[in-house]
Amino acid sequence: MKLVKAVKREHWRAIRKLYQMAFPDYEKKPFWLIRLKNIQGKADVWYLEEEGKFIGLGIMMSAPGLVLVDYFAIDEKLRGMGYGSKALKVLQEQYAERQFFLEIESVFDECDNVEQRMRRKQFYLRNGMTEMKLMVNVFGTNMEVLGHNCKLEFERYKTVYEYTYGKNVAKNVKKAVYP
Repeated sequence: MKLVKAVKREHWRAIRKLYQMAFPDYEKKPFWLIRLKNIQGKADVWYLEEEGKFIGLGIMMSAPGLVLVDYFAIDEKLRGMGYGSKALKVLQEQYAERQFFLEIESVFDECDNVEQRMRRKQFYLRNGMTEMKLMVNVFGTNMEVLGHNCKLEFERYKTVYEYTYGKNVAKNVKKAVYP
């Protein structure tokens, strides 16, 4: 598994297509904003490949000492084949010197896809992520924060949003009650 910085047109096309398909509309940022933050050095956009073949994407928000896995997805046709585990491990290694964490939709909220949320959480826990007992509300959606070899309080977590998008946007990120 190889991480390739998205620079080529074909990288961006593949990433955008998977991004549009893999995430619900209410969780997606405008793609132009992701590209802008990448240019500004506040986000890393990774084209995940193996043997020259596109496997998936990793979009990371960066701040000094911190990295938030903002979006992570494996091509739908390749899921369940171990690529997600390999890719997550490579990302964890890439950012070993920083506090590495991600958000998942809360498994505690009533919803129609609780089984999918539970499978997603179990995937991350099997692959070295741990529950941080931190619940956040990001633009109206309750998210659990999982970390890899890190401990994080809410104020430190929120600095990623402040650094990347500014304090006005970060106001939409609030601490929620962990059940």
